[in-house]
Amino acid sequence: MDDIIIVGAGIGGLTLGLALHAAGIPCRIFESAAEIRPVGVGINLLPHATRELAALGLEADLARAAIATQDATFFNRFGQLIYQEPLGRAAGYDHPQFSIHRGDLQMVLLEAFRARAGAEALLTGHHCVGVEQDETGVSVHFSAGPGGATSHTIRGRAAIACDGINSAIRKQFFPGEGEPRYSGVNMWRGVTRWKPILSGASLIRAGWLSHGKMVIYPIRAAASDGLQLVNWVAEIETPVYRKRDWNRPGSIDDFIGAFADWHFDWLDVPALIRAADSVLEFPMVDQDPLPRWSFGRVTLLGDAAHPMVPRGSNGAGQAILDTRALTSALSGNADPVAAFAAYEKQRLEATTRVVLTNRTNPPDAILREVFQRTHDRPFARIDDVISRDELVALSDGYKQIAGYSKEALRV
Repeated sequence: MDDIIIVGAGIGGLTLGLALHAAGIPCRIFESAAEIRPVGVGINLLPHATRELAALGLEADLARAAIATQDATFFNRFGQLIYQEPLGRAAGYDHPQFSIHRGDLQMVLLEAFRARAGAEALLTGHHCVGVEQDETGVSVHFSAGPGGATSHTIRGRAAIACDGINSAIRKQFFPGEGEPRYSGVNMWRGVTRWKPILSGASLIRAGWLSHGKMVIYPIRAAASDGLQLVNWVAEIETPVYRKRDWNRPGSIDDFIGAFADWHFDWLDVPALIRAADSVLEFPMVDQDPLPRWSFGRVTLLGDAAHPMVPRGSNGAGQAILDTRALTSALSGNADPVAAFAAYEKQRLEATTRVVLTNRTNPPDAILREVFQRTHDRPFARIDDVISRDELVALSDGYKQIAGYSKEALRV
């Protein structure tokens, strides 16, 4: 009864569980899936997120599983270099930027939580269908799987929804919200075993959405054969899309035509795509920012609170920042209602800015500017198209809004 109930064992839910346990706040995590498997593809953990994970004693485990990203590199669709800047510790941050397989990150968090809190603190096969509350606590209702009838109810002191963009608790409090908002851009994501590209730790963005854009970065170190596991994302403006599903298989034939002539001296992009271990299809969707997250003893976190289009390498990072703010609020106030209100006050406006900026001016806005100024043609000198000061301003502006400028992290 004294436990905080966490709904969902994704990145946000597991990080929150670790943070609450470290703060001495009893909690249990309830996950819909019958078994937690290392699914997904690559994500980036920016320095503001790795700082929080390091504070939980996880940096060494993450470093063994991830690539410490060294640089961000931007090209047009003709393979011409637009801009390059150092990242993470190479840029002078106190903490690294990690590129990592989402499944590897989830397993690091899962193993740490079970080791510290005990296996009994995380229960699978619990699909949340709703929550009720009274003056003394919450009753979270679960079924054995999606679409099933309520099979049992768990009582707790408070509940935190970490169950993603399709959160049942979010839908309970905002029943008329409708489906996620489609950005007009569809993604195909894959992983390929490939020789190191550029620095071997580069986050590469190339092209533009109207004709085809690629994001490419390694997520596991080279094996004995010298090949890294390289994550790639193909993004194309597409009028028709299917509902968001992390695990929907995609077809290479649906998108490779946009990249058929991307044969550069630094990478043969069609060959990289065709050599993929697997391909997933995923629409770029988000939701309009909510006016509130907290309802008495219940609040939202991560994608359940502020789903954003994945264009700033920042979705997981914002969920991790949520966990810090929420843990701090609960540590400083025994009343969860007051704690949740304080957490919302700290994080709602900040994440709203990130959601809206990801729609319009994320870091890849650099590619849009060059695309528009060159009218999608090769350039003789990038300085004739856009100044370095403008490029730096575009990059630094996003870091400030997303909360990972070096100045913000010195606080």
